[in-house]
Amino acid sequence: MKHLMLICLFFVMLALGACCKGGSGGNATLNLSVFHHAKPIPGATVYIKYNATEFPGTDASSYSDHKTAAGNSNTLTFTGLHCGDYYLYGVGFDSSLTLPVTGGVHYQIKYSDRNHTESTNVPVTE
Repeated sequence: MKHLMLICLFFVMLALGACCKGGSGGNATLNLSVFHHAKPIPGATVYIKYNATEFPGTDASSYSDHKTAAGNSNTLTFTGLHCGDYYLYGVGFDSSLTLPVTGGVHYQIKYSDRNHTESTNVPVTE
């Protein structure tokens, strides 16, 4: 009986882990804001890499998707995400310094079994 319970627990843990592979097709929404030293960066583009915890590099083709903040906004949204790991890489221009700025951050969505929204900042630097 104890052996059977351990096997059942193993399959439950396996099933829970399998559902948390970052990617599209889920119910989570991720709102992002791009900042350079607390200054909003309007019109920034954020690239997202599914199932990634480390920086995949600067090549846009290495990423799963991307969005660009509209107009004077520094915010953008990815919808329909599963729970899991994502790497977010932001690219923009700081007009006060007249310099391009880039940077990234790992982000983990822990739940996507219901419609919900999470928010985070994408820090960029020169």
